[in-house]
Amino acid sequence: MSQFVEDFMAEVKAKNPAEPEFHQAVQEVVESLEIVLEKHPEYKAAKILERIIEPERVILFRVPWLDDQGGVQVNRGLRIEMNSAIGPYKGGLRFHPSVNLGILKFLAFEQVFKNSLTTLPMGGGKGGSDFDPKGKSDNEVMRFCQNFMLELFRHLGPNTDVPAGDIGVGGREIGYMFGMYKKIRNEFTGVLTGKGINWGGSLIRPEATGYGAVYFAAEMLSTRSESMESKTCLVSGSGNVAQYTTEKINQLGGKVITLSDSSGYIYDPEGVDADKLAWVIDLKNVRRGRIKEYADRFSNAAYTPYDHNLDYNPLWDYKADCAFPSATQNEINGKDAQHLVDNGVYVISEGANMPTTPEGVEVFLNSNILYGLGKAANAGGVAVSGLEMAQNSARYSWTREEVDNRLKLIMKNIHSACINAADRFGQPGNYVVGANIAGFLKVADAMMDLGVV
Repeated sequence: MSQFVEDFMAEVKAKNPAEPEFHQAVQEVVESLEIVLEKHPEYKAAKILERIIEPERVILFRVPWLDDQGGVQVNRGLRIEMNSAIGPYKGGLRFHPSVNLGILKFLAFEQVFKNSLTTLPMGGGKGGSDFDPKGKSDNEVMRFCQNFMLELFRHLGPNTDVPAGDIGVGGREIGYMFGMYKKIRNEFTGVLTGKGINWGGSLIRPEATGYGAVYFAAEMLSTRSESMESKTCLVSGSGNVAQYTTEKINQLGGKVITLSDSSGYIYDPEGVDADKLAWVIDLKNVRRGRIKEYADRFSNAAYTPYDHNLDYNPLWDYKADCAFPSATQNEINGKDAQHLVDNGVYVISEGANMPTTPEGVEVFLNSNILYGLGKAANAGGVAVSGLEMAQNSARYSWTREEVDNRLKLIMKNIHSACINAADRFGQPGNYVVGANIAGFLKVADAMMDLGVV
């Protein structure tokens, strides 16, 4: 670590204590941008980096709600409005017990660069609550979402802040929140994305993050004159991102052999084909069951519960060509990364946000594999959210093919931006450096144009 990075991070940690995920996200970006600041001293003079790591606004509020027994429950709600230099704040809402200020700041910070890479006019934000929808009835989830929106609504607007879904927030939760927003404001505007198709949603939005991660992997493979055809793939998670990553891999001729949830993972050497995937989608989205049931339903598959005493995840220790971490942050550590490389995996496309630890990233970069980090590879979700905003503004819906083609083009352009930025600053083939620099430059130039605000 250079002296500049060390001094900068010391200040970040002093001002933002007990936020390790935020520190990790900032350090990765700062290390990539050191060469940019040397070539562009005007950014350093204007303290762009110091300004870009500070949220423009942090909103924290309580969410009281009644459970089905009439008992009072209290959760914490948060929204980080990180940066609006290139457009209204845009980023998901996460409902999960692990949600805290540091995690949401890391996600909002990542979102700024990710949204910039899409080329769409969207700033970065993130929010959520420590509420856990798992095990709650539909009525309990509805009451929580409505009370959450009773506070958050005053900070939202189609030209101010447009949240979407994230972990724990799917179509059900978006619907309950949008219904309350519409009632309070007495207006029908595109203030949330990921809406139902009958009330302002976009085709391909549920599929977008997973599809985009696979499109990005295909673009990386094309640099070696290869395709997804016949590739064996490891996928973590079994929610929205993992489901549609699997679907697109199947469509492009690949084979997915793993899926997981917080309790464990399944290994299916025959592959999760279209029929098995349809069963998984029903299991997770309708019956809200556990991935363990997959092995009960399909006899060729094996289920392994997670052993938290292990210092690695055995899901990442199978022979394969590609890996799509699609569960959560820091799910691949240094040992996992080495297992992937040792087992022949040479394409990593991150469907989750920052799923690889710094030690794991170092292994990937030193191994000269095709490593697509989250802020580039999983930008398809927010890209189609941007397209949903455009359709809402026009009061018009595009066809499935039109949205999919636009998504494919956006992922192709993100890949090109990463490659070009890496080449321009002397790091050819380094998608980490390329994505961070390309995302930063657009936001930094806008901040320069807008003055010290």
